[in-house]
Amino acid sequence: MFLSAQVMAKEEDKKDIDAFLSGDRAGLDRLVLRHQDRVYNLCYRLLGDGSDAEECAQETFIKALRAIKGFRFECSFSTWLYTIAVNICRNRRNSAEHRFWNRVLRFGQYTRQEEGREEFEIEDPAPSPLALMANSERDALLQSAIASLSHDHRTVIVLRHIEELSYEEICKITGYNLGTLKSKLARARLLLHNRLQLEMKRGGSHGMLSN
Repeated sequence: MFLSAQVMAKEEDKKDIDAFLSGDRAGLDRLVLRHQDRVYNLCYRLLGDGSDAEECAQETFIKALRAIKGFRFECSFSTWLYTIAVNICRNRRNSAEHRFWNRVLRFGQYTRQEEGREEFEIEDPAPSPLALMANSERDALLQSAIASLSHDHRTVIVLRHIEELSYEEICKITGYNLGTLKSKLARARLLLHNRLQLEMKRGGSHGMLSN
C-alpha cells in the first residue's frame, strides 16, 4: 500500500528536521529547497511585489529556523511555514501602507504650505512589478485583482484557490474557525469576481471560483 504524497512529504520533512537538529546542515538545505518556491509564490501573491516577496520568504525561513526546535508536527511543516509567511506578509503590507500614507500626508502638507493648494498631489507611481513578474496577461490580470482585496480576503483566496489547501489547513494557518473561513471566502470570491470583470473588459475569460 502506497503512502499518500502528503504523508511522504511529512516524513521527508521530519527526517530532514531531525537531521538538521542533529548537526547535519544538509537537512536544512533540503528543507529549504523543498519549500522555497511555494513560500515565495505565496508571499508574491499576497504582496504583489517580487522584491518584497523574496525578503519575506527569506524572513519566513529565518524565523522558522530559530523556532524549529519547538516544532512538534501538530500540523505539516508546510502549514507551519505558511502560517509564519502569512503573518510576515501581513506585517510587511501594514508597514508599507503606513509608510505610504505618511509620505502622502507629508507631501500634501508641503504642497499646501509651499504652493497654496488644498488637494494632495502624489508623484506618478513606479511601474507595477506585475509587468516584470507575470508570465501571461491572464496571470497579470488575476494578480491585479487579488491585489485589490484586503489582506484577509487575499489570504484566504490565495491559500484556497492558488495553493489549493484544505479548509482544515487554512483554518490552522489563519486561526479562523470553519464558519468564519467559509464566510470570508464567499465574500472574497464575490469581490474578486467583480474585480476581474472590470479588469477583463477588453476581452478574455476566467473560470468561476468555487468550493
